[in-house]
Amino acid sequence: MKERLRAIGWSLLFLLGGYSLGILLLGLGGRLLPPPAPDSLYEASIETGALLLSYGFLTWLIGARALGLHAIDFGFTPMRRGIRGFGWGALVGVVIAAAAMLVAVPLGHAAWREDGGTAVQWGGTVLFTALIMLPAAFAEELAFRGVPLIALARGFGRAPAIAVLAVMFGFAHLDNDHVTVLALANIALAGVLLGIAFFTPGGLWTSTGVHLGWNLTLAALAAPVSGTPLPMPWLDYSMGGPRWLTGGPFGPEGGVIASLCILTGVLLALRRRKEVAA
Repeated sequence: MKERLRAIGWSLLFLLGGYSLGILLLGLGGRLLPPPAPDSLYEASIETGALLLSYGFLTWLIGARALGLHAIDFGFTPMRRGIRGFGWGALVGVVIAAAAMLVAVPLGHAAWREDGGTAVQWGGTVLFTALIMLPAAFAEELAFRGVPLIALARGFGRAPAIAVLAVMFGFAHLDNDHVTVLALANIALAGVLLGIAFFTPGGLWTSTGVHLGWNLTLAALAAPVSGTPLPMPWLDYSMGGPRWLTGGPFGPEGGVIASLCILTGVLLALRRRKEVAA
């Protein structure tokens, strides 16, 4: 019981402490940096930087100093395994995200059309978006699949730890634009996928790969990402309907098609974990 209470305490301290420290850093940044335009990539970059600094610091302070965790516990070493894990995770994220959009074409009358710009401009924007999304994905994984997941898994087992943090991951998106109950459920299900991915070879790199692959594919194919539309030249994506099926203005993550695709990702991650264990 004492070990479980300790795991809960450290996890809450990490999550709440990182959030609070991030708010303080954003306030400091607001005094030192030019004010960003609302919902701009510059604003997103500042928020990501604050999260990386706060949760990175607490990973060292709580994870390394207080709990005695090492780089190998997060999958940071060996590097070759991390690179392979990141690649596998990114591939899974890309495939299930693309499937969620493609299946919506015959079932929900979704469609792509050209909206100006060129394929070259599209490629450059995708690359720039990837550079913004990679640290953002890593920051969220560090927060929800780092120290808290390891601590809770040691106290309660992996499955309960994954489930609890997946629910918290879903609720962290409660204020997103156009959010629905189904969207929150899908994000929580994605949290399950990311938690299982963490416990496959590559650890945090693997879960970051899945996270990035999913988000970047939605953005590259001109769909909103968790309720946030991102500018993308050349392509425009019409979500079709009904909303419960395709996701509507929240993006594919708000629909049942995405639920099935994310569940497929969960099964792939479970299979990979079993293959490695065997």
